[in-house]
Amino acid sequence: MAGRPPPPPGPIASRPPRRLTYGRSVSAQTEKAAHFLALHQGDQPLLIPNPWDAGSAKLLASLGFDALATTSSGFAGTLGRLDGAVTREEAIAHAGTLAAAVDVPVSADLENGYVDDPGGVAQTVSLAIDAGLAGCSIEDYTRQGGGDIYDVAVARDRVAAAADAAHRGGLRLVLTARAENFIRGRPDLADTIARLQAYQEAGADVLYAPGLTSLDDIRRVVTSVDRPVNVLATPTAPPVAELAAAGVRRISVGGAFAYTALGAVVTAAKELREQGTYGFWATAGPGAAAARAAWS
Repeated sequence: MAGRPPPPPGPIASRPPRRLTYGRSVSAQTEKAAHFLALHQGDQPLLIPNPWDAGSAKLLASLGFDALATTSSGFAGTLGRLDGAVTREEAIAHAGTLAAAVDVPVSADLENGYVDDPGGVAQTVSLAIDAGLAGCSIEDYTRQGGGDIYDVAVARDRVAAAADAAHRGGLRLVLTARAENFIRGRPDLADTIARLQAYQEAGADVLYAPGLTSLDDIRRVVTSVDRPVNVLATPTAPPVAELAAAGVRRISVGGAFAYTALGAVVTAAKELREQGTYGFWATAGPGAAAARAAWS
């Protein structure tokens, strides 16, 4: 397995990427999912930012992004919680709200599916379809603390169950399978690649190993699988042009935009409290203008 991965077979991959406007019917949701997968086959990587509420989703869509993905940490922050402290019901409802707020495809970060057993993961994916999503991701981190990762055989069965639910019937949800080693204190590239290959064989449409920063490591992952690969944009990750040259098909930002917004609030609050000045309006003014344009 080498080189740029070919498009998955079947009619879902045959549509050229293009901006679409959708209604809320089942056929529209099917079209949106098909378009979302096709966006992974463009000339450049799909840049998929991660909004944390309906307002930020509308804002990012208005700026020209072709697809969006939820952020588990960003959403948890809106509830005053840390990442991993959201229930399945809360996550699905939140993702559905974002999907209904914009016309572009939305994929949901559904962590480990909020359950351990494959049947429960399949149910989570079915709920994501019911919520109107175009895609979702399922990870192999157990959510039990530390760096606990599911045994690869268990993790593969969980992805297989998720893929079966995602691809059953007339709707086809785009399933991203995540290998969490590198962000859970287990920087084992060989195991990460073996896991991604297993998840591909289990039916995942997109593969993702968050935390990869070495361009050589990223190239090894891309050339070891036959599905589009997503890379997380981190401070030490290669720039978009280098990732594109390496064959990466999608780039996401995780909770970075949400924390950037919170960082701006901290800076503004400190200025007001410590200096008694209002220089934050230099940023707030353009932000307000962009919001009015996006939300009107």
